[in-house]
Amino acid sequence: MSTQCERAVNNQCKKNHILQFRTTKPNKIFEGMASDMFKQFFLLLRTYFDMFIDFLFSLYWERKRQPIPNLEKKHIMLSESAVNLASKIRNKQLKSEELVQACIERIKIVNPILNAVTDERFEEALKEAREVDRLIASGQADFEKQPFLGVPFTAKESHAVSGMLHTLGISLRRHERAHEDAECVRLLRHAGAIPLAVTNVPEINKWQETRNMVFGQTNNPYHSGRTVGGSSGGEAALAAALASPISLCSDIGGSTRMPAFYCGLFALNPTAGTTSLKGSALRSGREPTMASIGFLSKHCEDLAPLTSLVLTESARAQLQLDTQYHIKDIKIFYCKAAHDLRVSPLDKDMLQTMDRVVSALTEDSSPEHPPQPYQHPGLRHMFTLWRHGMAQEADSFPSLLTNNQGHANGLIELLKKVVGVSAYTLAAILKLLDEQVLPPVERDWAERVTSDLREDLIKTLGSEGVLLFPSAPSPAPHHYTLYLRPFNFSHWAIFNALKFPAAQITRDSPDDEDEDEYCGEVAPRAL
Repeated sequence: MSTQCERAVNNQCKKNHILQFRTTKPNKIFEGMASDMFKQFFLLLRTYFDMFIDFLFSLYWERKRQPIPNLEKKHIMLSESAVNLASKIRNKQLKSEELVQACIERIKIVNPILNAVTDERFEEALKEAREVDRLIASGQADFEKQPFLGVPFTAKESHAVSGMLHTLGISLRRHERAHEDAECVRLLRHAGAIPLAVTNVPEINKWQETRNMVFGQTNNPYHSGRTVGGSSGGEAALAAALASPISLCSDIGGSTRMPAFYCGLFALNPTAGTTSLKGSALRSGREPTMASIGFLSKHCEDLAPLTSLVLTESARAQLQLDTQYHIKDIKIFYCKAAHDLRVSPLDKDMLQTMDRVVSALTEDSSPEHPPQPYQHPGLRHMFTLWRHGMAQEADSFPSLLTNNQGHANGLIELLKKVVGVSAYTLAAILKLLDEQVLPPVERDWAERVTSDLREDLIKTLGSEGVLLFPSAPSPAPHHYTLYLRPFNFSHWAIFNALKFPAAQITRDSPDDEDEDEYCGEVAPRAL
């Protein structure tokens, strides 16, 4: 009797298993197909929405475009790299005073259109340049210790430069001046460079456009109706307009690379923890952070020698930025789409650019190691992972907005903004609401996904690999459109969350009509 019962039970279990298999497998296939169809439909709608935004805003901003005056013949040296300019000064082919004067004159020509400079020290810089020329003439200059002796530089205003405005774009700090140099500024001075001016930033460096209530909006030199990016937007504007040979920046969510991309420049953001943030954005330099000090430039050859100046002693020996690599010795991986639904799809120009770059590298790379596609599920959550990383930063955005005299409230400031009495931009208020109203990212999940993505990239790339990654969905958008596309910076921000080094690479030098031929590079071999 028991044997018959067991057989009956077993037969019923088999039937149930077969029935479950028949019902769940088709369901899963259907669910997968439905999910893919929904995503494709959503992306299609998003593409047309982006096209509508671009068209709508172009009706206004295309009429506001102001061309930047061409470089005058007497300023032609400003088209050269900082490395070349330093060499010419060293070899007495160019005087520091001539170079500084040319920068001053060029800034005065372009800044009325760009609105990039927030404070200057032109007279002091000229005096220091004359002293440099005197030292060189007398044979007393030490070029080993001062490789950029006599070359002027500008810095984003969030870096403290002694005696200069240090507002961080905050209304309550509009008259604040720095009492000492930030560590990165001190190191540049120590290398012989001469501070010339400080440039505009969004409030506390926390937005994709360079705009604040103290100095207003900075414009793109290739199209003044388009954004220059943020937060190092003032630096990118001057560098692209050939007004500053050295541009000192910082990056916590694309702040160096984003403006470089929008302005057709090269940029390098070194590994988090390899540079000191002391004196930058009111930091002590002791806080753990995913931010780094970096540079952007018209010339790729400037990035390594400039970055080496601001590295910590241990990082300088470890990173070996002067090491040469042949293209055939590098393993190349690429990713054409991250699949984060918060971010706009890549437009046609960006997709074509990625295809051309991958095709060119396929021809130049080793046949044994042709470029390979890369994808990871964690890339579907780029913004969320960065948002979690920002929640771990030591500084308090609501407190900094009040110059550490209180605690700004997002809901109250939104109401004040509606009636026109808020002291903050809408971007700052949205950042407040993100921190104070929206729920935090689930910690264990975010740290697990971040760790998995980081470890997978390190394993995949090894010590001789790079990842080509799209910089953004599209070239520089019109002013204010990023309010309607607030997550599009995530292509840069994900590598801050991973604490990876990343370089912004320009494929072609832009002209007045074409400024969108760029792609990004990530190089974990520098870890």
